[in-house]
Amino acid sequence: MLRKQSRKLAQASWQLARNNSHVKTNIAIIDYQTTISFPNDLEPKEEWLKRQPLNELRSHFQSHGYVQVDQLLDASLLTTYQDLYSRFLSGEIDSSRHRHDLGSHNEAQQSDCENVLQVMWPSDYVQHLAEGPLHERVAMMAAWLLEGDEIGFDFDMLIAKAPHTNTAIPYHQDEAYWLDLPDKRAVSCWVALDHATKDNGCMWFVPGSHLNELLPHEKAKAGEHALQCIGNKEEGICVPLPPGSCTFHAGRTLHQTLGNTTDSHRRAYILNYRPQSMIDMSREQGFDHGRQGVHELAEE
Repeated sequence: MLRKQSRKLAQASWQLARNNSHVKTNIAIIDYQTTISFPNDLEPKEEWLKRQPLNELRSHFQSHGYVQVDQLLDASLLTTYQDLYSRFLSGEIDSSRHRHDLGSHNEAQQSDCENVLQVMWPSDYVQHLAEGPLHERVAMMAAWLLEGDEIGFDFDMLIAKAPHTNTAIPYHQDEAYWLDLPDKRAVSCWVALDHATKDNGCMWFVPGSHLNELLPHEKAKAGEHALQCIGNKEEGICVPLPPGSCTFHAGRTLHQTLGNTTDSHRRAYILNYRPQSMIDMSREQGFDHGRQGVHELAEE
């Protein structure tokens, strides 16, 4: 009975999100629907950072435009975030104002879920989520990679590919979705909550592409969300990840994900950071990555 009710709730949430995918709402920030707590004996974020090969990571990020960081989350923390993520997927946490199908450029592959689920601003739904170890550790690493103490939290999102949804997100640069700001520094952290593989939709990066100019982009399909770059002839590198590990990539780094053709889920939590002055400038111009409601959003 509970499983049947959960399935109905998820399907209703998905259908509402699909119907609302092009509607801008007047809701500024949704009230918290739930809260999250973490153990008191967690390793301090400063100690976690000290254990990382910081110089090696920064060097790779600066030269390649992306870098892999292993074991961002240990097993116990991973379970906490996986459980929370499942509540978004099922519809128990009603994120319909920020939930849509990033893969709507492809024909619907399953009757009860999105091709590529995207939920913007999950931290607006869960009290204390933005102060938890995931955000804290990513913020510290982002500041190290971007070489600035003034780096701030821009936005977060969930992107999931259910089994056999087989929908790719084509090569693009995140900067193509954003305002043209004077300080281009930005980093996105892509955290795997499941095994991310070539066959279920792990990230692919084109090394060094962040050193080039922003390419022209177009809609992957007219009237839909996802962008794809025009003129890219570069081959990317596949970066599979175990659960709890992550990648960081720059705003101009070309990247893609292939479709999920497996029996397994591929869930990712994405966080973005940039200079706080650029965040303030964006907000002053009314650009907030859909915080007031989804409206033709598409970012991965």
